[in-house]
Formats: sequence, C-alpha cells, structure tokens
Amino acid sequence: MKTISLQSGSNGNCIYLEANGLRLLFDAGISGKRARQRLAAHRRDIADVDAVVISHDHADHSQSLGIFQRKFGLPVHVTARTLNAASRKYSLGELSDIRPFKAGEVLRLAGVAVETIPTPHDGADGVAFVVDDGRHRLGILTDLGHVFSGLDAVIGSLDAVFLESNYDRKMLAEGPYPEFLQDRIRGPGGHLSNVEAAELLLAAGGKRLKWVCLAHLSEENNNPRVALRAHRKVLGKKLPLHVATRYEATRVLEV
Repeated sequence: MKTISLQSGSNGNCIYLEANGLRLLFDAGISGKRARQRLAAHRRDIADVDAVVISHDHADHSQSLGIFQRKFGLPVHVTARTLNAASRKYSLGELSDIRPFKAGEVLRLAGVAVETIPTPHDGADGVAFVVDDGRHRLGILTDLGHVFSGLDAVIGSLDAVFLESNYDRKMLAEGPYPEFLQDRIRGPGGHLSNVEAAELLLAAGGKRLKWVCLAHLSEENNNPRVALRAHRKVLGKKLPLHVATRYEATRVLEV
C-alpha cells in the first residue's frame, strides 16, 4: 500500500492511496489543477484514479468534488447528508456519478475494504476511514471532533495512520482567534490538539504501527516543529513520525 498526502489543513485536504491496483483519492478540498500537478510530481496520473471518497461537507474536504468528477471522470463516494450539505454551500455543478454510502458502512472496492467510521466532528455526516487491503490497514483519521469511544481500538488495529494533530493549546489560547472560535476548536465537534493526539497514540498501544503522519495542522495555532516536539515528549523516539503540510505533498509513504 502506498499513499501521498497532496495537502493537509484548513486550506484544503486530499490524500492519494493505491492498493491492490486500486487508486483512490480521499477528499477533494484542493483544486483539480493542484491535485494533478502534485500527483504528476510523483509520476502518478490523476486520470488513472478510480474514485474519490469524501469524508464530510466542509469546504476544505469537499468543495472540488464536482471538478474532480467532471474534469477527471471520477466517481464520488459520499453520504447523502454530506452531499446535500455541500451542495447547499458550494457550487458543485452537475454531478453524474454519485455512489452514496451510509456512515459506518464498509465500501468494498476491487478487493480493498474502506471502513467508514462516524465521527462527532461538526460536519453534516462526517466519517474517518480505515483502508484494508487484506495485508495492511491504513487509517485516515482527521476532523475527529474529540477522542470518542473506540478510537483507540481503531488505532491499535492499524499499520500506519494519518492522524490529526491540529493545534497547540498555548498557541490557540494566546493567538488571534476569538473566544467563540477557540471554543469550537477545543469543543466536542472540533479538532484534536497535539497533546490529545499523542496521548491517544500512547493509549492505543499501536504495536503494529510502522509510522504516523501528523495531519490537519493549524496555520495560526500550530506548526510542524511544535507538533513533533509535543509528540516526542509523550511517545519518545521509537515511532517514526511524518508531517503532512498545508503547502506541499508528502513523499510516497509505504506500508
């Protein structure tokens, strides 16, 4: 299984994954042009992608799903509530190949299982993902809301994971965000802090984990150096850590 974060953050999210000959994009929060260019830089052609799977309706995850479908011919797997919410907020355009699923359902796509995990994040019908190719399990766990029941067991079952590590508590409290926005980010429908993400990894055990890629870092309330330091303080140095940034694609990560 190989994967690339094409971009991660409130300015847009999109993760590429290939397994058993299947090629998927998770989320469509960046432009079609940027997705194509960043894949091409890794010698991948977006025209070879089989489908895009949408996690929730927020703009940084769904606003380009219509472009991905029309420009590149990608079927879109999305829940009905997520699609309805996104359609009300963004100009998605004409959609011709929508493949609805229900949150909690397992999508079976050409020998690959995509488990959809309902989250308490404040989207219309948000899900996180676990991709299982029969040999390895990769988690795409961002926009989680809070550390909900069973999340540690999910992480304990994984070989690798993209895990949100959105904000540093001190930077958020002392930063430019108004109190209501700080409350939303810290609240039960918001995001995980660096410390919450690190403590979740520690509690989960994660004996199978080969690597963790910290994702969805805030621009104003976090940075890669701060996030890595917080995780190393809790986890030590044994677990390989990567960071998915807001500005460029990661290298190809394998599991």
